[in-house]
Amino acid sequence: MTSPVIHRVTTLDFAVRPMAWPFAEERRAEIAAHFAEKQRERPKLWNGRILLGRDPVFSSGRFTATYFETDFASFLAWRDWGFPDKAVFNGFGMGALRASDGAFIMGEMAQHTATAGRIYFPSGTPDLDDVRDGVLDIPGSVVRELAEETGLTSVDYVAEPDWHCVVTGPSIAMMQVLNLDMPGEAARARIETNLAREAEPELSAIYLVRGMSDLTPTMPRFVTAFIEQQFASR
Repeated sequence: MTSPVIHRVTTLDFAVRPMAWPFAEERRAEIAAHFAEKQRERPKLWNGRILLGRDPVFSSGRFTATYFETDFASFLAWRDWGFPDKAVFNGFGMGALRASDGAFIMGEMAQHTATAGRIYFPSGTPDLDDVRDGVLDIPGSVVRELAEETGLTSVDYVAEPDWHCVVTGPSIAMMQVLNLDMPGEAARARIETNLAREAEPELSAIYLVRGMSDLTPTMPRFVTAFIEQQFASR
């Protein structure tokens, strides 16, 4: 895998436009069969509409790209088959929760999700609910996903202005540090209380990362690259 590259920007500029995806059209039957198999493994998987990106450009503190709509089944096949269309990327926002004592807070994805067992910051593949007047609203996506996964809302944290865009091959994770006014253990307890109220939470466990020794193989490379940079700058 290509070594991660981290771009620090202040502006995200993503137009959403109608676009045919040859991969999805040409391999539709294979994609449908693949998704049916995945649904047998995890019946809660839903073939909703999501957004993927093309033509990423980083310049003068700005990240620009074009996003297009497709179905989750096509995205899942593209991911599971080793990203055969190299012109497409999965670009998503992540809320990098940081407690007042410096601990970063992550969640383990529950077994019914498509990324079961992976540990990372609250996030989600952008979908049509994140589009505003033809533009993809990644900051709004981060707020929404954070509330859905942890119960925390924008009154609970202060967002830093910069975005740390971690490029790892076909994935671009746009991370915004969100500073909580509470220590790590208190934040974890509050999130766990919220999870306990849900019938089927997206997260199965909450982890605190205070140093490099807390990183695990179940954390994606874009997460560990970001953490490495954060702790190196302290």
